[in-house]
Amino acid sequence: MDMTSRVGKEARVAMEIAIDDFNTKTNKNLTLHARNSHGSTVQATHDATDLINTHKVDAILGLQTLEEVVSVGEIVSKAQIPTLSFLHLVPQWALDHFPFLVQASTSQFVQMKAFVAILESFGWNSFTFIYEDKNSASTQVIPYLMELIKESSIQMSSTVRLPSLSSSTLRQELLSINANQCRVFLVHVSLEMGINLFKNAKRMGMMEKEYVWITTNLITDLLHTVNSSTFSIMEGVVGIGSFLPENDPRFHDFRTKFQKRFKIEQPEEENNNPGIFAVQAYDATWLMASILTKNMSGKKILDEVTSSFLTGNTSEVQFISRRSVTSHISQIINVIGIYYRQVGFWTEGRGFSEVINDMATYDTSMQNLGHIFWPGKPLYTPRGWAIPTHTNPLRVGVPTMAVFKKYVEVKYDHRDQNFSFDGYTIKLFEETVKRLPYYLPYTFIPFNGTYDNLVKQVYYKRFDAVVGDVSVLSRRYEYVEFTHPFTEIGLMMVVPITSYHHQWLFVKPFTFDMWVVTILFNIYNAFVIYLIEKRHSHELQGSVVNQIGILLSLAFTRMFSRSCDEVHSNLSRITTIAWLFAAIIIGQCYTASLTSMLTIKRLTPKVTDYETLKNANVVVGYGKGSHVSKYLEDVLGFKNESLRSFTTPDEYADALRSRQVAALFIEAPLAKLFLARYCKSFIAAGTTFNDGGFGFVLPKGSPLVSDFTKALLNVSESGTLRDIEKKMLGSEQCVDQDTIPDEYGNKHGRRHVVVVANDFKAISKMSKDGGEKREVTIAWELPLFIEGG
Repeated sequence: MDMTSRVGKEARVAMEIAIDDFNTKTNKNLTLHARNSHGSTVQATHDATDLINTHKVDAILGLQTLEEVVSVGEIVSKAQIPTLSFLHLVPQWALDHFPFLVQASTSQFVQMKAFVAILESFGWNSFTFIYEDKNSASTQVIPYLMELIKESSIQMSSTVRLPSLSSSTLRQELLSINANQCRVFLVHVSLEMGINLFKNAKRMGMMEKEYVWITTNLITDLLHTVNSSTFSIMEGVVGIGSFLPENDPRFHDFRTKFQKRFKIEQPEEENNNPGIFAVQAYDATWLMASILTKNMSGKKILDEVTSSFLTGNTSEVQFISRRSVTSHISQIINVIGIYYRQVGFWTEGRGFSEVINDMATYDTSMQNLGHIFWPGKPLYTPRGWAIPTHTNPLRVGVPTMAVFKKYVEVKYDHRDQNFSFDGYTIKLFEETVKRLPYYLPYTFIPFNGTYDNLVKQVYYKRFDAVVGDVSVLSRRYEYVEFTHPFTEIGLMMVVPITSYHHQWLFVKPFTFDMWVVTILFNIYNAFVIYLIEKRHSHELQGSVVNQIGILLSLAFTRMFSRSCDEVHSNLSRITTIAWLFAAIIIGQCYTASLTSMLTIKRLTPKVTDYETLKNANVVVGYGKGSHVSKYLEDVLGFKNESLRSFTTPDEYADALRSRQVAALFIEAPLAKLFLARYCKSFIAAGTTFNDGGFGFVLPKGSPLVSDFTKALLNVSESGTLRDIEKKMLGSEQCVDQDTIPDEYGNKHGRRHVVVVANDFKAISKMSKDGGEKREVTIAWELPLFIEGG
């Protein structure tokens, strides 16, 4: 081991204590051969070779770096010497390649579970992972973390690799991560790198309010060795460390021995308390010593190690797949002033607790452990992400090309020389911001361009958000994220209306099956009467052709005869009565259905299938700048030359009426607004195509996404969304002139108005306005109906 490092110093003293305790207890005479590698891989390789060849050792302990694991692992595997490594995370490929290598250090993965539990406890859904690529072992934590957060709402905002201790490099990396909104950082680096990192972060103002720094055991487990000046630059840091059973008598006895011996052997060290590295070294040495007394060697020792179950100074020591699984408990600390305090513990499968004993009370929330002193010492828990200040409000892009101004409208006032913003989406955004649990200043900025380009402005960081009739599309998720859609989803095809009228209308009251059944029923009854009356009537005699003619005549004339005297048998009379009864029912149904068709105007779409339009190679329309054109080309298969864009609802209507286009493709919420305005001329046809609806656009990985979605749901559940819809969208009037002829070719020339109004005065004005009588359909709520009488 590198015995010039604090870890190596603690480990050596702990191993010596373990050998002494074991020899005293068992009356054995085991020898510990210590070698100082001074952090050199070459020296470690030389020492391992000497221990094996000269001293004939039965086992080796140590190997703190990956380089030592690789170089020494090859030697010990050839010599078949079981070796316990204290590297914090031995790669799986190393364990596979070196069969006599065992990881004796505590698993890194337990503390990662504790970290995720902390994030969930405080409601932080994003973090930045900072790691040191010193020996590539730290990179193994990343895939494990990604897998761990897959089932939660937490996401890794970014990863930052620190290659060296250079201050200039650190400043560049800190500037980069500080430019992002995420303010929760998980620091997985060595103590030396960590101290340099926090020094630079403090100089850059990143150890103030709204920042969250959490360290792993690579730093936390060595905090007892640093001086007060180091704590001053780390104030507010929360650390996840290894568990030490400080209330256990076994640990008390070990700590007393360690402090005495360490003070003598390492007088230059200020702190004499043992850390987790000393405890692990003690347990590993004791385990190996107990196995060596059984006169084993080589593979048998390895098998005994991996199957052993030992009660050590920390907890039970056990190995699975040649990895130590010594503890499922993590210690949580908080740096305050010139030292740190123990906040509590996290236990896998149980949660957070203040103590670890039989009286412990567990909770899933860390906030119940007491107040945490965060960087800057705020009285509240940091939000975990950057909030724009008054001088830097949220820049919200708004489209100026919206076809339906009721959804979003941008106007320029030449007198005041500024823009005004209105519409359903603007009002909804303003109401949503009010429901956020914090103050969020913002400013609207107009954007004249396509919706795809508007969305990309957020990706390019020219806007912080986008508000408008922007559809939620999967391809746009490559650049941004969306809130939960606040409108219905779908893309609708709108076509002109045609009157239901043609020359074969008289056959339409019955279906084809009904006509067939009616004819067969008549023929059957005629055949029955023919058989009964044949012997009583000379008219029913004669040739086959004559009899067939009489039979068909009976089938279609008998139902109109009201006399039963023409028949000679009672059976014929009964059959005739049943026949007449059925004929009356059939006739009345036919008459009622035909009357309905002749008196009630039925309107149907001219086209019901987009395939018909595509095959006919006709022109179809869409809103200028929207994503619909790409959908029509890529998904529905229309040719580019068959597409035409429009900028206003009136242009839509004129194009359909003049047959410039055969159909329009409009997002569902906009289509309903269009059909409410032109209720007499156009109709939705065919199926509704899949579309994501409208949503607010936010940067990728922004913590605002979950906050906005929650606020949007609050607006909806409180009924405010319905009120905004009624106010902004519910007053659309049908402006169509009813010029479609009825079945008799008459044109009514009346206007039909659909009104949603707040009082009867408005309704009265609507019905009389223009000096002409108009048919008005009124929608009111019950209190308004009672009030108006």
